Amino acid sequence: MTTLRHGRPQRQADLHWQQRHGKAVELWLIVVDASASTRRHGALSHAKGLLASVFDDAYRQRARLALLTASGATPQWQRQGLKASAALQSWLVQLGAGGGTPLLQAVQQARQWLRRRQLSHPDEVQRCLVMTDGRLKHWQAQEALPCQTCVVDIERGAIRLRRAQLLADQLGGEYRHIDELFEQP
Repeated sequence: MTTLRHGRPQRQADLHWQQRHGKAVELWLIVVDASASTRRHGALSHAKGLLASVFDDAYRQRARLALLTASGATPQWQRQGLKASAALQSWLVQLGAGGGTPLLQAVQQARQWLRRRQLSHPDEVQRCLVMTDGRLKHWQAQEALPCQTCVVDIERGAIRLRRAQLLADQLGGEYRHIDELFEQP
């Protein structure tokens, strides 16, 4: 723009370069517990509603997304650091719950992946969102994740174990219950 204010450039000295200082690229890693227990009381349905909103926000903010689902025997990567796109909505519609809860394995994979990613993308701002009902058969202490973390508890029903709160504490993250996120002001 500065070059154009001085008239049409005739030689190289007439060109004025201005370095753009863009906002740092953000990466949002989302770990979704899609085990059989999340079918109870519509927990996964509510989580899918929240995920749709998160995907829209990521698209508007031009964030990159990594998506890891924890269901069945082992966690599965759905996406690793790609730009958010409308294709995520069709994946979300097809997301179902079933099988075991390899959530702790998923968290461990996420931690390792984030550390490798930090080495190759040191200027990237990383955030992690873990959505779980916390209903695990076996529990072991967890090490904190290397980025800002939020654990959203999707456990619903009369009896709540509140293990997602424990997970948030161990990961060094913020704890929120999904019902708080949908409350009307």
